[in-house]
Amino acid sequence: MEAEKPAEMQEIKGRITIYTVTGCLHCFRAKARLINMGLPYTEVNIKANPEIRKYVMELTGRFTVPQLFFNNIFVGGNDDFENMSEDELNKLINMVKNEPVPADAPPIPEPGAVKEEAPKEEPKIERDEYADLIVEFKESGNIGNHWSCLKVHHNTFTGKKLISWLISNRNIDKPAAIAMAKVLISRKFLNPLSENAMEDSDSLFRLVEHDSASALNTGATAELRAVSASGHSEIMRELILKLFAEYITPDGKYVDYKAMATSPMFEEFRVLALQLQRLKFDDLDRKAKLAFFINTYNALVIHGNIVYNAPRTLWQRYKFFNTASYLIGGEIFSLHDIENGVLRANRKGIAQLSKPFAKGDPRLKAAVDEVEPMIHFGLNCGVQSCPPIKTYSAKEIDEQLKIATEAFLDGNDGCNIDVAKKEVRLSQLFKWYRVDFGGTDEKLLKWVFDHLRDSPKKTALKELMDKGNIKLTYLPYDWSTNAKD
Repeated sequence: MEAEKPAEMQEIKGRITIYTVTGCLHCFRAKARLINMGLPYTEVNIKANPEIRKYVMELTGRFTVPQLFFNNIFVGGNDDFENMSEDELNKLINMVKNEPVPADAPPIPEPGAVKEEAPKEEPKIERDEYADLIVEFKESGNIGNHWSCLKVHHNTFTGKKLISWLISNRNIDKPAAIAMAKVLISRKFLNPLSENAMEDSDSLFRLVEHDSASALNTGATAELRAVSASGHSEIMRELILKLFAEYITPDGKYVDYKAMATSPMFEEFRVLALQLQRLKFDDLDRKAKLAFFINTYNALVIHGNIVYNAPRTLWQRYKFFNTASYLIGGEIFSLHDIENGVLRANRKGIAQLSKPFAKGDPRLKAAVDEVEPMIHFGLNCGVQSCPPIKTYSAKEIDEQLKIATEAFLDGNDGCNIDVAKKEVRLSQLFKWYRVDFGGTDEKLLKWVFDHLRDSPKKTALKELMDKGNIKLTYLPYDWSTNAKD
């Protein structure tokens, strides 16, 4: 089926202004509709224009994008634009066709007035001095299959073999070889298979990269020096934005994962994912944990969709979220582990009989102490009803999650209120994770009210809550994939 050709651009005396940020699906949809209508527009990226961003937020009372103006007339976001009546829209179109830009139209940057943002100083990532040693050891013939406790352990080696090889290969004495082995363990190049393993014994060890064949970032050595999780997350954050900006379809509805797989930018992404193997997560504070693991979850969904293809059935989805995984700091984290084990403070997930992490599991060090319910509006699981993908920084995580939550509740997929029927309709997310929002209808509705921005929707909910006897129902969840066929 041939793609519909956009309409020929019309001449307008006025100006259509759309405020956006990079990688925003709703922004793409609004721009695609304007193009299909033959309406030229001026786009202003508010991330690159902080002063204009502040002005627009004060002018509109909204923290979300896109925000759309026809001359000085505020239309609203993409939902508002799509839900306008034909008569209202035609009046606005006629206005910008025939009337010049008024003095009180919202601002746009003056040509040359906006300075390019100075590139952020990225954490310096250097090649680890032990990387070549690991590469040589992999080729030494010491890695193989070993029996222990009536079980075959693949891709393993004994501590004795490692120490013997280090003595011979590095021409050092035994104490120095044992000290070097301890460094390799501390730097997450290798893991002991048992808690009390001794370096100079028959205890078994395995290279971190061989720890799980199912993890999407294994099979090669992470040769760069490990950096902090927050520093690594900032680098991944920018690359994710660029990937989505390039591979979202023009209408903003789908992601072209097949094309993404062949991109040089995706190769960069894979290199970054590889470095997660040895990344330290046990010293992160709450904000750094939230930002790092939300970004990593969203990145893993992308990686999983490329490698496994997007899941389309209930069984495929269950398998996907329990199989797609990364090796992080020497430990395996699946999507299920990240969402429920880390970000939900080790709570049972949907259709799970037990907590993700058992007592004594080293991954418990990654888990947050208390559930932050707003994480549900930051995670993107790759289907149509998930919140739009965003990326997060440790410094601004609370404000960013607040904005993401307001945006979700603002939309028709998040919250609908019918005063006449005394009915509140919420996303299925609130039903599935009810315990995170208080556990009762009363606490859930109070949470929603507290996190709605000041708006007619919030006023309507307050009216219903004051009257009582609210009928709470849940909206259908669109499980169709966001992958382009």
